[in-house]
Amino acid sequence: GQQLIWRSAQMRQLMQQLQSVAGTEANILLTGENGTGKSQLAQWLHQHSARSSGPLISVNMAAIPETLFESELFGHKKGAFTDAKEARVGRFSLAKSGTLFLDEIANLPLAQQAKLLRVLESGQFEALGSSQTEQSDVRLIAATNADFNLLIQNGQFRQDLYYRLNTLEFRVPALRERPEDIMPLCEFFLQKHGERYQKTGLKLQPALETSLCGYACPGNIR
Repeated sequence: GQQLIWRSAQMRQLMQQLQSVAGTEANILLTGENGTGKSQLAQWLHQHSARSSGPLISVNMAAIPETLFESELFGHKKGAFTDAKEARVGRFSLAKSGTLFLDEIANLPLAQQAKLLRVLESGQFEALGSSQTEQSDVRLIAATNADFNLLIQNGQFRQDLYYRLNTLEFRVPALRERPEDIMPLCEFFLQKHGERYQKTGLKLQPALETSLCGYACPGNIR
């Protein structure tokens, strides 16, 4: 299973909240800075859900060119467009009976947001080039480091789609907000990489511990 390391009251409270909703079918939105562990929490939610025996399919929305969005999420039939030399199964189909994790969801272009909204509202979609309507059977988890209020005010993100994504919304605190977690993480990574390089019993010097615990950790856990 996914290992999560902390001592802080903030993370204990967050995990209690996630524990209480993991078994539901509700869409979950995880917010917070880059590197705070949102992807790991999505994996944890999947492992503790009623769909844990199904697949967990992750998509980084920032990495998909706008022209390939529909093909990536919904799939396409052979010959559906110029370069479609083979049929492709989309992520909604791959995640059937499991969890679909949409990372960096705020990067979804406005033109494509309506297409995602339709699936979340109706549960239906079609592969590109197909007239056959398919039924979605996924539990959706999304993550972002963006400020949705600002994006909505600026007309960059649809408010109705935001309300579909954030049935339950949780903010993952930055590491500088929970310095008690810095040393447990350091010890975890020391042990993990020590095993990798056949070095046991590694310890941090006290001066380094002190400076690390006072460090702002701009990259967070990453």
